[in-house]
Amino acid sequence: MARYLDVHPVNPQERLVAQASAIIRDQGLVAYPSDSGYALGCALDNVAGRQRIIEIRRLDDKHHFTLMCADFAQMGQYVDMSNATFRALKACTPGPYTFILKATPEVPRKLANAKKNTVGVRISSDVLVQALLRELGEPMLSSTLILPGEQTPMTDGWAVKEELDHVVDVVIDTGECGLEPTTVVDLSGPQAQVVRVGAGDPAPFE
Repeated sequence: MARYLDVHPVNPQERLVAQASAIIRDQGLVAYPSDSGYALGCALDNVAGRQRIIEIRRLDDKHHFTLMCADFAQMGQYVDMSNATFRALKACTPGPYTFILKATPEVPRKLANAKKNTVGVRISSDVLVQALLRELGEPMLSSTLILPGEQTPMTDGWAVKEELDHVVDVVIDTGECGLEPTTVVDLSGPQAQVVRVGAGDPAPFE
């Protein structure tokens, strides 16, 4: 049975954030709210956690996992960015975007796309997400919580608890959650490619 943490949306309780972070460090899987719906998250080295996400979402080997990062300094350790790419990201981050970029050797091999050696990265403006990442001290492997057969992410904490009670270790509920998934932009090639249109305005990359 998943632990349920009722967290304040503006001033997340340090005690509860620390509890969630400890579960993630101990190879647990968390369902957490963000500015673009609920997401599933685990530690970067949690191979079993990654597999659990794959099974919950029924993902194929083409799926790009996302590294949820606290800031650009953290992001820069895991993806290669030219000056032009950095400026493009800086203009709309933090925000509801996921960017696909070439992975650096810091990214565990199984997390990068096998054929392209790419990985998704994003910086969320959500207060809870930022608090969680600061406590962790490293990015979190993440994937939007869109269940098989659905087109949009889950957005209600209690519904997540009821649906995934026996397959995740903790559900965080702040009472507030974005309703649309991120806009996904592939910046790994010579030209930007909008892969999915979501909450973020795709116009700067079209």
